[in-house]
Amino acid sequence: MRVRIHKLFETFLQAHSAQPEASLVHSLAQPPCLSEFLDELDPNLRLDWSGKSFLGLPTLREKVVKRWGYGPVCGPDDVLITAGTAEANFLAISNLVGPGDEMIVDVPGWPQPLVLGEAIGAKIKKLVRTEASGWMFDFDQLIELITPKTKLIFICNPNNPTGHVLDEVDLKRVAELADRVGAHVLTDEVYRSMEWDNQPTPRIATLYERGISTGSVSKVLGLQGLRTGWMISRDSQLLFDSMVLREDTSEIMNVMGEAIADIALCEKRFVESVAKARRAGKQNLSLIHEFVQFHSGLWWVRPQAGLIGFCRFDSDVSAAQLSERLLAPPYRTFVMPGNAYGYPNHIRVGAGGAGTEEVKKGLARLASFLRDQTD
Repeated sequence: MRVRIHKLFETFLQAHSAQPEASLVHSLAQPPCLSEFLDELDPNLRLDWSGKSFLGLPTLREKVVKRWGYGPVCGPDDVLITAGTAEANFLAISNLVGPGDEMIVDVPGWPQPLVLGEAIGAKIKKLVRTEASGWMFDFDQLIELITPKTKLIFICNPNNPTGHVLDEVDLKRVAELADRVGAHVLTDEVYRSMEWDNQPTPRIATLYERGISTGSVSKVLGLQGLRTGWMISRDSQLLFDSMVLREDTSEIMNVMGEAIADIALCEKRFVESVAKARRAGKQNLSLIHEFVQFHSGLWWVRPQAGLIGFCRFDSDVSAAQLSERLLAPPYRTFVMPGNAYGYPNHIRVGAGGAGTEEVKKGLARLASFLRDQTD
């Protein structure tokens, strides 16, 4: 299976080589340092397999269920620890979708399922979110897309890059439609706990017997480097098959990553970390919102959740051209062009990363660029 590079990753590679001085793409909370965990790490931890469970560290799986509210419907035995959300998505898609099968994917959204489905030889059907509806999709379109060949409906919830959140009523409706043809529903829930209206994102694994929830410690806790995530599903066969497939790809698990994640999910530390991330994210999103409101050529639907948003701009240049010119001197600033998601008149802006000063610096350089375009 040969997977083509998707535009999002290609853009990251190009921007990295340009070594920008400022960035507005950060999508995760400020990362902690390893030193913050050393006192609680067992110095005698063996760096092979834990020997406790092929599903992942039992205490970590228990904490995932508790911290993200999957109980009592789902328990630790419904959790498979993976190398981040990306591997969880990969394992589910690879096990459920084959050549000629149909997979429905929301767009704009996380591009991974599009390139994986294409590589598998599946027929990809795009469930289009519209800006006019606040980045919600149309259920009439979803009904038209579903057929007896539909094996999986993939929805990024909260959505990447728009920050839209599908509520429980609508998510249950998606599940009901999927159930008519026996399809699974996977929701990438990596931004759960970053809801700005304080309404928790619903969990598909608790709402639908063929529901799959994926997530990780990457975004909300800033622990992307651990490569520790999970798949949660009451479909025991899918969980077993995914464990087997993982054995033939990444193999067993990341013992050090799981040990640190287990510490990070201890209740007191977790609550404090999430609160810190939410304070910083809220402040940075407010800065971006004020910036968008001030500039008449920019417009966005303020994200309901997460640390990124999708901003439309009125200009003679495309998003790709804007991003390219911003990377060059004198601006040396990285913004993600919307064409990475198939939207050439949008840019993705991030409220995460190093902190408020980084966001202010990026916005100042973007403002300078916009002024220069009108002079």
